[in-house]
Amino acid sequence: QVQLVESGGGLVQFGGSLRLSCAASGSIFSINYMDWYRQASGKQRELVARITSAGGTNLVDSVKGRFTISRDNAKNTVYLQMNSLKPEDTAVYYCYAAIQTSGFSSIRGYWGQGTQVTVSS
Repeated sequence: QVQLVESGGGLVQFGGSLRLSCAASGSIFSINYMDWYRQASGKQRELVARITSAGGTNLVDSVKGRFTISRDNAKNTVYLQMNSLKPEDTAVYYCYAAIQTSGFSSIRGYWGQGTQVTVSS
């Protein structure tokens, strides 16, 4: 059994910062990549950032220069540092991880429960 637990969301003013964390626990053999998604009210869930096991990163254009994704492999934890926040960043942010639970298992995707980020103007 694998669990992803997010933390760090909240209410922040325009231009402020927040740091999201997502810790994976349970039966984990390896984590391939870890993502942050977000879903604004009435919109589809979108991929915001990805970090691979080797540390390679990708971010959606709308957050480049403002958000940074990082990872602590020893703690099975991924972070999303969000600076210069805008009202359009308001959404529920979800963590996603591609995880192998044993050396013989295939890679499966797991989701966190989501954390609300609200940016006031």
